[in-house]
Amino acid sequence: MPGTNPTADTYAPRDDQHDQDVADADRGFVARLTPGVVRDASGRTVWDSDAYAFLDEDCPPTAHPSLWRQSRLTARQGLYEVVPGVYQVRGLDLSNVTFVEGDRGVLVIDPLISAEVAAAALALYREHRGHRPVTAVLYTHSHVDHFGGVHGVADPEDAAAGRLPVIAPAGFLAHAAGENVITGPAMARRSVYMYGAALPKAPDGQIGCGLGQTTSLGGVGLIAPNLDVRATGQTETVDGVRMVFQLTPGTEAPAEMNVHFPELRLLCVAENACHTLHNVLTLRGALVRDPSAWARYLTETLGLFADATDVVFASHHWPTWGQDRAVRFLEEQRDAYAYLHDQCVRLINAGYTGAEIAEELRFPPALEQRPHIGGHYGSLSHNAKAVYQRYMGWFDGNPAHLWQHPPREAAARYTEFMGGADAVVDKARASFERGDLRWVAEVLHHVLFTDPGHTGARALQAETFERLGHGSECGPWRNFYLTGAAELRGGVLAAPGRGASGIVGALTAEQVFQSMAVRIDGLRAAEAGRLLLRWEITDGPRDTSADIWTLLLSNGALTPMPGDAPRGERPHLTLRLARTTLHAVVGRATTFADAIAAGAVTTAGDLMALTTLGALMERPDPRFPIVTPRSTGVV
Repeated sequence: MPGTNPTADTYAPRDDQHDQDVADADRGFVARLTPGVVRDASGRTVWDSDAYAFLDEDCPPTAHPSLWRQSRLTARQGLYEVVPGVYQVRGLDLSNVTFVEGDRGVLVIDPLISAEVAAAALALYREHRGHRPVTAVLYTHSHVDHFGGVHGVADPEDAAAGRLPVIAPAGFLAHAAGENVITGPAMARRSVYMYGAALPKAPDGQIGCGLGQTTSLGGVGLIAPNLDVRATGQTETVDGVRMVFQLTPGTEAPAEMNVHFPELRLLCVAENACHTLHNVLTLRGALVRDPSAWARYLTETLGLFADATDVVFASHHWPTWGQDRAVRFLEEQRDAYAYLHDQCVRLINAGYTGAEIAEELRFPPALEQRPHIGGHYGSLSHNAKAVYQRYMGWFDGNPAHLWQHPPREAAARYTEFMGGADAVVDKARASFERGDLRWVAEVLHHVLFTDPGHTGARALQAETFERLGHGSECGPWRNFYLTGAAELRGGVLAAPGRGASGIVGALTAEQVFQSMAVRIDGLRAAEAGRLLLRWEITDGPRDTSADIWTLLLSNGALTPMPGDAPRGERPHLTLRLARTTLHAVVGRATTFADAIAAGAVTTAGDLMALTTLGALMERPDPRFPIVTPRSTGVV
């Protein structure tokens, strides 16, 4: 279809490649979870793999054949043997959870997003392998689909007491906090679009996202790591299982690592090599990743482990068996990211902008025809723009783009120039009939940001998004388009919220205070003047020691400082509380007022300082509009 995904018509895997993927996706199957539905304690459905039964049918006109094929593979659900003693549960969340059997129990790698699905996966494993205790948890990286379900497989008290090793790459906690707490509200809203969790599962609706089917909707938590991996080559033996680690920071996540199991000749590549092209910049939002570093680390992976590896598996998709096939898989993944980076930079230096590079760039045929390089999750188009952004930023060098009007103000002017809203809609309808859907989406955006209630513009834009979505090979593109269409037709969608409250309990005091700082309304805070609050944070009510922090509000900025205020400045208020109380307040399980009344917080000084600080903190709207303008300005 003209005007859809620019990579959509370039992918056609050979039959032998498709047959190999089907065989690998089915290999080692033990049992399904039946029915494939997981509910929380209230009975609410948090996962339903049975809803994808329609994928057994032939690809309909409302889906791209490549994405339909990928979704049929990722929708496979159940317990699978990777090698003797190592099992994965796939298809119960966006990601996989892996169980590595040790001398006494089982090591859990990447316990999914939600506690409910993680618990269901562990129960399925135990049903077929016996009731083995969890003897360690390992997080390969700092994305929520690899740690959020940990409370479904492990007890935080065991970790706190040192009875349960929780292993993660250095920097894990800071990056997990940054992504899920600092900018969590914005990323969560855009994730509704990216993963399509609120869309109906149907041939013309949500069919998957290329990396997996969608995100589970249960309780999210985090147990802080107590064993950091700080160097490549670090070796740990837990429950008789020896592991050799390779740190890969700045690849698919800012804190990530691969894990080799020498005795099993088995390599876990986290999310650094999957059966799809991944994202250099995920559409839900993140820091731009470095595809050059990604390629270099995969080269290092091959040098470290290729000769000692017979099976490669990741925390998404299915494993690759056989040394030669595993090496080829890793080499081709490496070459894809290296090619993407180097060719984008070549074109940047030739004067191309990000949008121009996205139109020009293609993989060579040897890569383009490989199924695991297909644009099912990350597209070559938006990845090219991400590489441009990484090196050159938002500005393309053209002074015409240096000081443009913001979207709403620009839209009004565009719409007026084009003859008014009704005229634009009439012209857009003619372009729609000609198949120029990208142009229709662009011009109708201006109408809707001028007049969000324009019935004709909303209807035509929704139909345009729907057509674009149905033609997209990339799962997130499809979900963005179809969610935008649904919101234009029926209002803002919101998947049942997971929130970050379950993650807050693992944060350090500094991370909690940083999360408070980014909620301060700066201009109002500047008018409030200077405030100084001293915090004495204990590990419990009987703890006589304390972690001392000072919060300084000055010129509209809230600055956390370890220790007492510099130069002996006296605080307006001192608060003494347990760390758990601080977490409960930030996680909205209680309020400072209630905690003070209950005696959980003791104070000395002017309580009005705390009231003032609280009044200056905004609560983000988790349902802010995306395809229509905000009703008010920023400040």
